[in-house]
Amino acid sequence: METVAFPQDTVLFLIVSSAPEIPAVLPRGPHGLAREVVAASQRGRLLTGITEAVAEKGYGAVSVADVIARAGVSRKTFYVHFRDKLECFLAAYDFGVGVLLDTVRAAGTGETDVLALVRARIRAYLAALAAEPAFARTFLIEVRAAGPEALERQRAVHEQFAALGHEFAREMGVPESSHDLHLAVVGATNELVTAWVHDGRAAELPALEDTLLHIQVALLGGQAT
Repeated sequence: METVAFPQDTVLFLIVSSAPEIPAVLPRGPHGLAREVVAASQRGRLLTGITEAVAEKGYGAVSVADVIARAGVSRKTFYVHFRDKLECFLAAYDFGVGVLLDTVRAAGTGETDVLALVRARIRAYLAALAAEPAFARTFLIEVRAAGPEALERQRAVHEQFAALGHEFAREMGVPESSHDLHLAVVGATNELVTAWVHDGRAAELPALEDTLLHIQVALLGGQAT
């Protein structure tokens, strides 16, 4: 069975692994690192820090002090990178969403059977969230507490996932479905997965694979085999 997972400390790991010259932890004392390398390391730790803090305490209760304590940077450094807590939160949200979309898009590469491809991408989505419960809670639940700008950002993400559904359909030669139907699939998926994460069942999310496949087949008019 194909498995997909985010590594621990996903945001920082991805920044560091995509650019090996960026250290996860800055050395003490004089180090000779370029300014942009230091800045990238600090930003990565701040994005990870706010994701973890929000998942633990809830968006409303988190302070900048909570974030910098987890990131291991000064308050001054925080404000070099972000105007306020919301800007930091949205940056972490956007980065995580981008990784999640790329993970789903890459799943099932080379698959020629429609249902097998859909199943592979559902599996990738669920496995990624299950592996990163802090991001799952931020992505699905705490974004709703972050105010109007965050809610608009979440709505835009749902539109992105609906557009990705259209893209899949075209790739596989499936008869065209309306954007609203694809958005309905996203909405149904989001509500069910959110309920499980809310109930502390993030680790169990892969068990929803068959249910989410059924939702897609039912709403988009295919037939499972």
